[in-house]
Amino acid sequence: MAASERFKTGQTSTANAYYEWDGYTDGTQTPAPTAEEHKIRLDSGEVFPPVNSCDKGAYWRLTSYA
Repeated sequence: MAASERFKTGQTSTANAYYEWDGYTDGTQTPAPTAEEHKIRLDSGEVFPPVNSCDKGAYWRLTSYA
């Protein structure tokens, strides 16, 4: 998996890594996620979440490995 690879809500993480919010699956950029939702850490096998504060599917970009 290459750094900066993009994933979306519902996909499964294949690595222990940190990810950053990269937009919504409906093509919008607002409202912005909360500070706690903007960056996430997932273990291999965990599912990429939606942004719960606005109940939207999201794109996530790999930033670094955990």
